[in-house]
Amino acid sequence: MRFVKLSLLFFMVLGLNISFAQAKKSAMSTKFKVPGGSKESLVFNENNYPYQAVGVKFGDPLALSYKFYPSKNFTFAADAGKVAGNLYNKYYRSAFQDYLPDTLSGESTLTYLSHKASKDWLIETKFLYQWDVERISKGLQLYAGVGWQWRSTNLTYDYLYQNGLESSHSGSFTEKRHTYGPVMVLGFEYSYFSLPISAFIEMELYTDLKVDPGYKRFQGGVGIRYVF
Repeated sequence: MRFVKLSLLFFMVLGLNISFAQAKKSAMSTKFKVPGGSKESLVFNENNYPYQAVGVKFGDPLALSYKFYPSKNFTFAADAGKVAGNLYNKYYRSAFQDYLPDTLSGESTLTYLSHKASKDWLIETKFLYQWDVERISKGLQLYAGVGWQWRSTNLTYDYLYQNGLESSHSGSFTEKRHTYGPVMVLGFEYSYFSLPISAFIEMELYTDLKVDPGYKRFQGGVGIRYVF
């Protein structure tokens, strides 16, 4: 839900910017020139590659974001930040069964009570191909690519131990969960501003290869970067 709200806000801001950038100037405004060129311009000049950009991404994950543009079409990106843990509550709860010991005997049982995720971080790198979609809007690019993601989470589970009808007590244990897998990426980047910034929105599909092989998860977010 949070990602949907952020996406709608992004498109609202993008739409307003496109409308103003493409609006026709009045007869009065054409009599005056703005020093240094037009108010809005393309951030990326074909003659000035390579570029770099740093910024922040909101969504899953909330991350610091870096992007390198060696050429107009090929780019590399890296994100490092915190996973949106609330989106994984159901998944982390179901993982409780994976950590139960095989040594329970007789009528002994461990029943899940609650859990807490801490140090829920990820790092990912991406190789992307970008192309212009100026038929939609000047300064707008579509991009797609592949990458690799590393994830680290500490999961603390509270449980109830019961030994038949004789006794019971509560307890907790912590599991360190380190995993990785490939990501597929699809997104839009917009760079028709008066400032050297670019805005983006992207969706990713992550596939776990280590802890839970075959597990898939959609991730995504919106963000902004300073280009230099």
